[in-house]
Amino acid sequence: MTPAREHWLAAADSTALFVSDWPVDAAPGEGVVLMHGLGEHCGRYAHVARFFNNCGYSVRAYDHRGHGRSGGARGDVPDAETLLQDAKIVIDDFAQNLSAPPLLLGHSMGGLFAAYYAARALSPLGGLILSSPALRIRLSAMQKLLVQLLGALAPGLGIANGLDSNYLSHRRDVVEAYDRDPLVHAKISARLLRAMLEAIAFAQAQAPALGVKTLLVVAGDDHLVDAGGSEAFHAKLAPGVCTLHRYPGYYHELFNETEAERVFEHLRAWLDGLR
Repeated sequence: MTPAREHWLAAADSTALFVSDWPVDAAPGEGVVLMHGLGEHCGRYAHVARFFNNCGYSVRAYDHRGHGRSGGARGDVPDAETLLQDAKIVIDDFAQNLSAPPLLLGHSMGGLFAAYYAARALSPLGGLILSSPALRIRLSAMQKLLVQLLGALAPGLGIANGLDSNYLSHRRDVVEAYDRDPLVHAKISARLLRAMLEAIAFAQAQAPALGVKTLLVVAGDDHLVDAGGSEAFHAKLAPGVCTLHRYPGYYHELFNETEAERVFEHLRAWLDGLR
């Protein structure tokens, strides 16, 4: 595997966005952009990049603002539009060196914003891959009240995101590495949560108009997002747009599960069908 080429791109407000590229060769070819989940960073996807490289795709992954090595307060974002414009800068810059529009893969929160990005049609995409996307979020009445209060009093304050790392994967080495990772954080602001809720509403409402070929992979025992959101999204899509795979008993991080090879096999078959 080609070593990652690390660099930064400047967002519209000059926030530094950390980028990792895994090219397959110097010639223009096909590519994939990866969007990570809440609290983590793109470095956790090197094995996914390796898979795509082996399939002939160059890969770009980046850290959302407020995450990993990108700038911004941890777990905070001004609004949903800013996140989308960050993504557009990263995607459009990458697409300049490709022979076709890139695929967009998002996991969890990244899957939500990938779906939102595709629904907004902000850039041409060759396909959309959604892994355990946060298309519905479980919030208690107390949490909803807390979000309202913080939204009014301290919208940028990072509070505990409540994610239990034990439910990332059945693999203990994955959980332990996550817990030790200095680039992982457990924060979310009211502004970021509001941005996620806005993205959910838009993506679900616009699902019937989505024309991008989509692969939706859903964990059957997901404790971190409400998988019912993926089912609702899938039910609204036009016939023939989406391929859905459900994985009974799997936890949230499908690409890191004990039987992840099954997920990668389905992904490879879907990629072959695009060509």
